[in-house]
Amino acid sequence: QVQLAESGGDSVRSGESLRLSCAASGSIFSGNTMGWYRQGPGKQRDMVAIITSSGSTNYADSVQGRFTISRDNAENTVYLQMNSLKPEDTAVYYCNYRARFVNSWGQGTQVTVSS
Repeated sequence: QVQLAESGGDSVRSGESLRLSCAASGSIFSGNTMGWYRQGPGKQRDMVAIITSSGSTNYADSVQGRFTISRDNAENTVYLQMNSLKPEDTAVYYCNYRARFVNSWGQGTQVTVSS
């Protein structure tokens, strides 16, 4: 099992920045993909950004150029730097870990962006 602990969610104004962190613990496989998903009010959970253990990344079109995902493999931690935040970025952000047959989710952290 893999446990994920997220932090960094907050309420900010449009144009400001936030940095989310997610630390993984437990049975970590070296070849894994970690990422961030979000679920806005009344919406489905969508991918925001993912990063493989080798550093390959993929972003949702809506955050390309504003968000940056990174990771520290030694600390099993993934980060999401969010710049130029918009009200439509308001959502619960969930950390995800995938490797082999394991697919784990964090509890979520709220990000609220006001105009």
